[in-house]
Amino acid sequence: MMKQKLILLFLIVLIVGYSCGNGDESNPPQPPPSSFNFTGLTVNGVNNGFSYMGVNTRPIVKLSFSKPIAQNTATQGILFKDAAGNDVPYTIAFENSNSILSIQPSMNLSYLTKYAVAATKNLTAEDQGKLLTPVVVELLTAYDSNDKFPAITDDELLTLVQKQTFKYFWDFAHPTSGLARERNTSGDLVTIGGSGFGAMSIVVGVQRNFISRQEALTRLTKMVDFLTTSGQKFHGAFPHWMNGNTGSVIPFSNKDDGADLVETSLLMQGLLVARQYFDGNSVEETALRNKINVLWNGVEWSWFRKNNENVLYWHWSPNYGWDMNMKIKGWNECLITYVLAASSPTYSVPKVAYDEGWASNGSMKNGTSYYQIPLPLGPAYGGPLFFAHYSFLGLDPNGLKDAYADYQTQVVNHTKINYQYCVTNPLNNYGYGSSCWGLTASDIPNGYTASSPTNDVGVIAPTAAVSSLPYTPTESMAALHFFYYKLGDKLWGNYGFYDSFSLKQAWFSNSYLAIDQGPMIVMIENYRSKLIWNLLMSCPEVKTGLVNLGFQSPKL
Repeated sequence: MMKQKLILLFLIVLIVGYSCGNGDESNPPQPPPSSFNFTGLTVNGVNNGFSYMGVNTRPIVKLSFSKPIAQNTATQGILFKDAAGNDVPYTIAFENSNSILSIQPSMNLSYLTKYAVAATKNLTAEDQGKLLTPVVVELLTAYDSNDKFPAITDDELLTLVQKQTFKYFWDFAHPTSGLARERNTSGDLVTIGGSGFGAMSIVVGVQRNFISRQEALTRLTKMVDFLTTSGQKFHGAFPHWMNGNTGSVIPFSNKDDGADLVETSLLMQGLLVARQYFDGNSVEETALRNKINVLWNGVEWSWFRKNNENVLYWHWSPNYGWDMNMKIKGWNECLITYVLAASSPTYSVPKVAYDEGWASNGSMKNGTSYYQIPLPLGPAYGGPLFFAHYSFLGLDPNGLKDAYADYQTQVVNHTKINYQYCVTNPLNNYGYGSSCWGLTASDIPNGYTASSPTNDVGVIAPTAAVSSLPYTPTESMAALHFFYYKLGDKLWGNYGFYDSFSLKQAWFSNSYLAIDQGPMIVMIENYRSKLIWNLLMSCPEVKTGLVNLGFQSPKL
């Protein structure tokens, strides 16, 4: 009996198994749905990778896939976010049998703002397949092209820029010393070179009736008295930075805690301009000139040849001596240093130091053409534009020549090359063009750099184009219009134009730097009246120094 039961059980198992087997053969299990792929995209009908700049405020983003998409999964599978991660409302239209999703924001996006459209793995095909790889499309909307301020004449605009920028050196000057703070966050830290620019700006302020002659005389006397009695000097030269309360050195870097001859030359350039401007016979104006002469005659330019070498050295430290070991060699912003060193009535340097040191016996020449524009001196493409500004705030380049260059050609062509680079825009930086150009040293996001065509990080500094107004008046005025009218809501502040901006990064600095603000005031004035050029070139010592170095100029 037991044996029969076992046989019966065995037969049942066989039958059940057979039945199941027959069922599997007639209705095999379905394989899981296969994944699908992203196959292409356009933004406003254009395919340009996964990043789009300058798009309108109602862009249409079309995403194509290898399978039809289940419509009920689209709202969870597509994300539209702003830079802060907030959801952006959008609509979706389905095209090409649901394999193309056309996505558009439900309302206008903000100008010059970053957004992202993403297709995630929550997106499902009609056959339940899943998206194999997520897709992210980055969008940057265009800047608002509407004017931000009422139109005024170009002459009124130039005056406005000078007046607003002048406030940096007047209202924001250090209260104790009257010297220029390095930047708008510097506290007691003042800059020696920037204070030279400030002295020239004060002269412009009088000329343009921003302040009275007496107010300027009082401020300049305060500055000169502080430099004379409190400012720390090393063989007559000042440091790069000092404390505006005490006059003590604030080190610029570890071993840069003593004299900075280049900063000193930028200061002396400004003080000599002030000396020439305040030429009255009053006791105060006479005293100011005499005090400036004491500082000017006290700079031991020749000592910075370091044991009579035929070159000047940039730094000297009471703690580290000549360890910085930086020779002042061209071409850069330092022509004024050699001119003033050769002009000194007390510690002048000979022409051989200029020829062998600065000019390196001619090796500072360039001679290559860029964009069919010949560049007489300097690095490829000319370097940052402050090379064409700092020395020529006071030195008039028009008709200025020596054995190495025609300096009018140098500064004009350098500027035109910088302009043409931005117009050509080889890196496709959003916004660059004929009205948005100018690469020079400035703040950048999370840092500072000397921008140039060979070091282009996508950041424009208004000082570059505006300070080039005497060289490229048409191109610079176009840039000035763009900065003020089109970007003024983001770029114009209490002390004029902020230091820099990047349209491709939707970034605007909130900083002001003395060495960028000063050249704008001064070079606008040189464009309008040649005032500062005429003043420095009227210095008898400067005339002598230029002649001794072999220069020619209509003003010599």
